[in-house]
Amino acid sequence: MELKSIKDAFDRVATKQKLSYNKTNEIVHMLSQEIDKALSIIKESPSDTVLDHRSIISDVKKAFVGIAPVTQLEAAEKELHVALTKYPKVLEKQLNPDISKAYRNNAEFDTHIVNQIIANFFYRQGMFDIGDCFVAETGESECSTRQSFVEMYQILEAMKRRDLEPALNWAVLNSDKLKQARSDLEMKLHSLHFLEIAQGKNSKEAINYARKHIATFADSCLPEIQKLMCSLLWNRKLDKSPYSEFLSPALWNNAVKELTRQYCNLLGESSESPLNITVAAGTQTLPVLLKYMNVMANKKLDWQTMEQLPVDAQLSEEFQFHSVFVCPVSKEQSSDENPPMMMSCGHVLCKQTINKMSKNGSKSSFKCPYCPTDVDISRCRQLHF
Repeated sequence: MELKSIKDAFDRVATKQKLSYNKTNEIVHMLSQEIDKALSIIKESPSDTVLDHRSIISDVKKAFVGIAPVTQLEAAEKELHVALTKYPKVLEKQLNPDISKAYRNNAEFDTHIVNQIIANFFYRQGMFDIGDCFVAETGESECSTRQSFVEMYQILEAMKRRDLEPALNWAVLNSDKLKQARSDLEMKLHSLHFLEIAQGKNSKEAINYARKHIATFADSCLPEIQKLMCSLLWNRKLDKSPYSEFLSPALWNNAVKELTRQYCNLLGESSESPLNITVAAGTQTLPVLLKYMNVMANKKLDWQTMEQLPVDAQLSEEFQFHSVFVCPVSKEQSSDENPPMMMSCGHVLCKQTINKMSKNGSKSSFKCPYCPTDVDISRCRQLHF
């Protein structure tokens, strides 16, 4: 599926719509000016000059005829209509309305698990009413994470109101777990509260708060603490100081993201919705699968029995969650049974490839396929990504 042609067609429609909109505004403005001009003349003329008023209105009509608003609008609208008419045709040509051919009939499909994933998606997005309705209609039991996500969104809503107390209470309660995860969330929240106190022009209270809650992070966050303390010297002109970054809304946004990430992490959930990731990744790979299915259909081949696709379905970086090694010789992906092995020369092959090249260990050495080095089998070491 070629998305560039769809984007170009959409851009043409958007451009024509913008031109039509601008043309309409221009014509309306011209007509408005003529009307305002006539009204101004009528207001300034004596009230008994009816004939003069008629001549003014006649002049307005002539101006309208000269502007020819209908003719000008018809031309602009015609171009927009042509672009709109072509756009669905491009969509129909490029987008395959039947995606069922990319579905494997022998794939296991557990309705209960899918329902739980969908319900969990609603809850983690904060759509609790919709989630409850979905659970009730499908007859599923309530998700175990529902109440936890309710608590998370109560904390996030409080942060939107610049109320940090619920977030700080949660962070302090889970302080040890956050430290194990190497998260600086607790420090971020205390820093935001410190800045809120300082911006209230109460430097003494801010210092006392820092001594009580922030000083404990000195070993790991000393540079950040030093900046916070120095910012008090610019308290009345913080926006013009070297520490103006403390006024940025990004600090709050980052704290919200980090709290969401760590909250989900402690629940054993991913920071991003699995359903979101699945759908987004699917939209990238689906065009490749559909194109391959068409080729398979023409060759009268059945892909349902294949263990692995013979085509490469590329995914963007945000969907690459772990490193993958493909042996440059066998072209097979490494696995627990066939791990990557580094040879003495520094090149890496899969274990099965090394076994084949050494004839299952009967040869103590063999030539590296990428350099003239003699590889000693005893010196090959397994790599762990």
